[in-house]
Amino acid sequence: MIYIYVFILLLILELSYFKLASRFKIVAKPNGRSSHKKLTVVGGGIIFYFSILLYCIINGFEYPWFFVSLTILTIVSFIDDFKPQSFRIRLLVQIIAVILLFYELGILETCWLYIIIGLVLSTGILNAYNFMDGINGMIGLTSFVVLASLLYIDYYIIDFIKAEMIFYVLLGLVIFNFFNVRRQPKCFAGDVGAISLAFIILFMLAKLIMETENFVWIGLLSVFGVEVVLTIAHRIILKENIAVAHRKHLFQLLVNEVKIPHIWVSSIYAVVQLFISIGLIALKGTYAIVFFIVTLLLLAACYYYFKKKYFHLHKLT
Repeated sequence: MIYIYVFILLLILELSYFKLASRFKIVAKPNGRSSHKKLTVVGGGIIFYFSILLYCIINGFEYPWFFVSLTILTIVSFIDDFKPQSFRIRLLVQIIAVILLFYELGILETCWLYIIIGLVLSTGILNAYNFMDGINGMIGLTSFVVLASLLYIDYYIIDFIKAEMIFYVLLGLVIFNFFNVRRQPKCFAGDVGAISLAFIILFMLAKLIMETENFVWIGLLSVFGVEVVLTIAHRIILKENIAVAHRKHLFQLLVNEVKIPHIWVSSIYAVVQLFISIGLIALKGTYAIVFFIVTLLLLAACYYYFKKKYFHLHKLT
């Protein structure tokens, strides 16, 4: 019964935000880099923060530094949605938040090399999620697969975190997807949604990896990871400033140049991640490692094939 009340409350909070966003014109205006054609409310992803806030209020602030760091990220990212901040400021805040998260997880007590690697990887995941918030359903559908996978692992493989926390975020994600996964979305996640959701998943994933001492679980984010890393590499080859917004992601090419509907592209990405997640859950030990490596190679090969096939269309626009 508590989940029904939480769902209703989250829905009310989301609808209330829509009214505030419309009143204060927190909207995305179509431009040469965007994949939408109408004014759309930005920041609908703030519901992910509300999900964690409600969980903490109802169940107790079990992870105080995680909540503090998430709050800092959410506030700065929300400000960035209607008044863009410099990349350096955003990166500095992300680093501070990740360091606080590491303190919560006890990672700061480990080798400094692990800390540096973890810091680079964590900030990379945060920005990867932000980059992928470009078309309808992309973040919502793939993140649903990731969170559902984490919930399954928590129930049937290893109890690494309270399942209620994952379920609260899933409830928020269902509401967000209702308004975003459609031909003409009611809202976009915005920086506040993409960054906060990425940070929540990062926390859960870090807990899982530490509990199992198995880094292969990072493969739950492999679709986004390969897409972003190879796109950045491509832009470096083109001698572009990777901090500047662009339309060179593969999913953007498929939507903008090949004219495949947003939801189809987002669904394909989510289904691919679903099959990868199933493989990671089903396989153990060396088999899981081999599967993970082969998966990355196949994703990279697919990315290269389709990018090579369609990128000339982007250069003509």
